[in-house]
Amino acid sequence: MSRQGWEDSEFPIVCESCLGPNPYVRMTKQKHGKECKICGRPFTIFQWCPGAGMRNKKTECCQTCAKVKNVCQTCVLDLEFGLPTQVRDTVLQSQGDVPRSDVNREFFIASVEGKLGNDSLINYAKADSSAREQLKRMGRSEPYYKRNRPHICSFFVKGECKRGDECPYRHELPVDNDLAHQNIKDRYYGKNDPVAQRMLNRTDKVSKLNTPEDKSITSLFLTGIEPDISEQDLRNFFYAFGELKSVVVIHKSKVAFINYATRAAAELAVSKTFNNCNIKNRTLRVQWGKARPQGPKADIQSDTIGGSYSHSQPPPPPPPTLDDLINMPPPPPPPGQDTGYTYPSQDPTVLGTATGREFRA
Repeated sequence: MSRQGWEDSEFPIVCESCLGPNPYVRMTKQKHGKECKICGRPFTIFQWCPGAGMRNKKTECCQTCAKVKNVCQTCVLDLEFGLPTQVRDTVLQSQGDVPRSDVNREFFIASVEGKLGNDSLINYAKADSSAREQLKRMGRSEPYYKRNRPHICSFFVKGECKRGDECPYRHELPVDNDLAHQNIKDRYYGKNDPVAQRMLNRTDKVSKLNTPEDKSITSLFLTGIEPDISEQDLRNFFYAFGELKSVVVIHKSKVAFINYATRAAAELAVSKTFNNCNIKNRTLRVQWGKARPQGPKADIQSDTIGGSYSHSQPPPPPPPTLDDLINMPPPPPPPGQDTGYTYPSQDPTVLGTATGREFRA
């Protein structure tokens, strides 16, 4: 068999999520160890462990097929945004589909292999700026290492796993949904990918945020606040839409509140930042704040915080003075007992010892 068209490489094309958090990775290399799942040609396999508690990873397609679509050789996701190819091609309106038939695919791969070099057929420089911003909002800003978890233990599913905590696989029950029926070819070609369908459906449905009817709501609620985002960063980003009353950041809960002086400024901020809020390469989710609760309890709570009291509630009595405590009337005697004395200590019969003698120092 001729090996002229077989791939021989020195390092794989993988994304940061598949490579793992460990900066020192030990890989094994096997020349022509497997056929590419896309084009069927033998290629060089690389295997490695991304980190502790993760499963071993390996390359699944050859570098030529990866360069054609600009995807990772392992997870077959876009290298720049980490998105499925169906989502990327839909947003960019790309028509560079790879033929799926054997003869056409072999001819296409052979014709572009010598022209690729280190480049890809996907040219992001020619893409529209709005499309790039949309891809940036939909993609992940950080590596997603949860993708490298071990597979589910098949013996645990059957109830026969006896290794317990020493089992290197996950002891979870599988969930039978559309995400359980994925394959590399559908993800690579961008056809019938369940992950991409979910992302596109979510984007189409939530394209505009409904404006609340209560005109007193002038605050925005932000989620996804990381420790490196300060209050001043939020002020610098949101002050362009109108006058700010206050900015409250709660890093422990990763949330923030943006309070505007007018309703028009808040509506303008929502229209410009909904699904388009990126601060320090962090994608933030913008929602409308909730209205203040109505009722006596809400009035008391809000007035107490502000340092005054509601007109509908009487002010609390002032604290007693020393003269009031001295002139306080004596308490009534216990029920069923009338000794004639205000306090038990005023009765001479109970002073001193138990026999009734007066106590003398």
